[in-house]
Amino acid sequence: MATFRSGEGQAEVVLTAGNPYGSRTLVVERDEESSVAYLCAPDGTVHGAVWLANHRRAPGAIDLTRVNAGLPPLMPYHNTTHPQGRRPLGQLSALWFEEGDGVAIYEDDDLLGVIPGWADMHRGMPGYARDAIGETPFAWALSEALDGLLPRISNARSYWRWRHSGGSWPAFQQFIMGHLDRTLGPAGRYWDASGERLPTVGITERPPYGGRDVSVLSTVGMSCQRMPTVEQWIDRPRAYSRIELAVATADDPRDAALVLVWLAQYPWHSVTWLGHGHTAKWYHQPDTFPLGSRYHGVRMVADSPNMPDMSGFAFGGEIVRWLWLEPVTIEALEEQRH
Repeated sequence: MATFRSGEGQAEVVLTAGNPYGSRTLVVERDEESSVAYLCAPDGTVHGAVWLANHRRAPGAIDLTRVNAGLPPLMPYHNTTHPQGRRPLGQLSALWFEEGDGVAIYEDDDLLGVIPGWADMHRGMPGYARDAIGETPFAWALSEALDGLLPRISNARSYWRWRHSGGSWPAFQQFIMGHLDRTLGPAGRYWDASGERLPTVGITERPPYGGRDVSVLSTVGMSCQRMPTVEQWIDRPRAYSRIELAVATADDPRDAALVLVWLAQYPWHSVTWLGHGHTAKWYHQPDTFPLGSRYHGVRMVADSPNMPDMSGFAFGGEIVRWLWLEPVTIEALEEQRH
C-alpha cells in the first residue's frame, strides 16, 4: 500500500519537530476527518507514518478512495477506540529516541503514538497509536507494544535530560580521555569534529609511545549516543550500538584526522550504523584521499590484532567497540559491494 500523505492545502500542520541530529523531522497533520504523523527525511521523503485519530464517525472498512487520493486515512470502525470520532488533538510534543531514528508523540502528558526506526509503510509496518485496535496498514495498537517500547522511551527521556545538562559532555570527555590515556599513552593535539552540530565529537591524537612507533588517532564522542538502525540488522544490538573510530599512521596525523572527521557524525546524519567489515568510499575526488591517492576509502575492522587493545570502556551500560580504519583501493571497495 502506498504511503499516505495529505494533499497540499488540504491539511493543517499542527506539529513540526526535528530530531537533535537534523536527520529526521516529525510532522503531524490533520484535516477535518483525521490526524496523522509522518517521519520525514530532510528531502521530504516519508520514512514512517502512523494514523493518530479520527475526527468523525469511522467507516465500516478502509476508505480506499480517500487513501488513493493521498489523504490521511480514516481508521475503520472496529480498529479504533473512538469509533464515533474524537475532538481535535490537544497540545502535542515529541520525544526522540537516543538514536534519533524513532520518536514518541505525546498529547499533553499522555503517550499518543510512536514511530520507531523500524517503521516502514511499504512493508506493512506503520507506527503505534494509542487509539488503534489490532494491526492495520495505518497503525498498530500501542497497548500491545508497551512492554517493548516503554523502556526505550524511559531511556530516551533520561538520556536527553542528562545530555542537555551543563556538565554532561565535559564529564563524558574526561571519562573516555582517561581510558585512552591508559591504553594509548599521553594525548597530543585535539580537534573538534562537530561543526557545532550534534553529536558532539572530537579527535584525539596519541603520538608514538612506549614500544609503539606510530601515532594513533581516535574519535571522542561517537559512543556518547547509540547508532541508529543497529537493531534492524543485529540480534544483540546492545553489543554493537556504541563505537569509536581509530586510525594508526606513521605520516602526518593531521591527514588521518581528516578521515575521522569525515565519518565521525555519519551514522546520525545518514541514519545508519557502522560495524566490523563495513566500507566507506571517500566522498571527494580520489586523489584527495588523506591516506594516499592510491586508496579510495576505508574498511572498518574491530579488534585488529596489529593494533593496540582498546577494550574495557563502556557507556550507558553498553560496551564500546573501537573500529580501526584501514585504507582500501577502489578494487577492494567494488569487491566488497558485490
